[in-house]
Amino acid sequence: MSKPIYLDCNATTPLEPEVIEVMKRYLEEDFGNEGSRTHEYGARAKQAVQKARDEVGAIVGASRDEVIFTSGATEANNMAILGLAAHGEATGRKHIISTRVEHKAVLEPLEELERRGFQITLLTPNREGWISAEQVKEALHPDTLLVSVMHANNETGVIQPIEEIAEVLKGHEAFLHVDAAQTYGKVLDALKNTRIELISVSAHKIFGPKGVGALILRRRGYERVPIKPLAFGGGQERGLRPGTLPVHLIAGFGTAAAIAKRDHAKRLKKVTAFREELMKGIAQLEPVIHGDQQKMLPSVLNLSIPGVNSEAVMVGIKDLIAISNGSACTSASYTLSHVLQSMGLPEDEILTALRISWCHLTPAPDWSEVCSRLSLLRS
Repeated sequence: MSKPIYLDCNATTPLEPEVIEVMKRYLEEDFGNEGSRTHEYGARAKQAVQKARDEVGAIVGASRDEVIFTSGATEANNMAILGLAAHGEATGRKHIISTRVEHKAVLEPLEELERRGFQITLLTPNREGWISAEQVKEALHPDTLLVSVMHANNETGVIQPIEEIAEVLKGHEAFLHVDAAQTYGKVLDALKNTRIELISVSAHKIFGPKGVGALILRRRGYERVPIKPLAFGGGQERGLRPGTLPVHLIAGFGTAAAIAKRDHAKRLKKVTAFREELMKGIAQLEPVIHGDQQKMLPSVLNLSIPGVNSEAVMVGIKDLIAISNGSACTSASYTLSHVLQSMGLPEDEILTALRISWCHLTPAPDWSEVCSRLSLLRS
């Protein structure tokens, strides 16, 4: 039996063949420890890591010494938020602004800081899924330590106005953190804004391996963001993240980043064409689209098919296409999407919501067959 067509690229992406080849080299041949200074194996590993820092940083216009490797965007988010706590306490700046549509990897660290006495302001998006820079401006306090706003939402694909938010923050001491897991390597210019001091990214969203990501820590002038480590023991990654570096994962990440930059235009053309065919293919079902289509990644669609529960859809077409009804990180115990709830969607739309996400490697499904199955479910 043939496998269903994979349409869950916001959860994770397939590996690029070039990435696999690079990883194999650092698993089978140049398998040395990057921290070993006394022999050629260590030197080659170090060269691979430094090259990857350059490649990962180049996407956002950052230098190699501003790239801190992590296990993924979740760890990077925790480092960015919890790592600033000591500075906030020392300076008396204990107010943080974020949004209600953030990933749990941001919301839960914020809940932890709230337990420690920090004041957290969560901005509510409009019905289309985005907040405005004006909302951030109105929420700013003199003691605001951090503004943390995701670039594009993992469930809806709606892009937040981070460049406008960065403009609002000019002249204010607050740091700006962007969870860019869904846009890194896909939306290039916005993340180069130097007012964004902290950027969280993950390799497995850009056709690289799982288990590696980065926190970009931009200097403000000559000063580094005053992040404190969350773990200790080894001094790697400028003392912020101890442990032996996974050279094969880092090299794969670097290659994936380099390819993303090289093939950006080609990929964008393919995912945009796929979206047009998708919209035509499912038009007869009269889907309800969730989120502002003018501010949405071209590779994501969150929709409801009236009268068809999302769980029933995923079972009914699982042999044709593989899709989800929300974030992969919370799918084990299904609850109503906090993202769609914060947008003010009625419960019946949330219960029927589906997320379809694709990439340049995605083959076209038989949309007529998909629609036929879904029509039967509705009847």
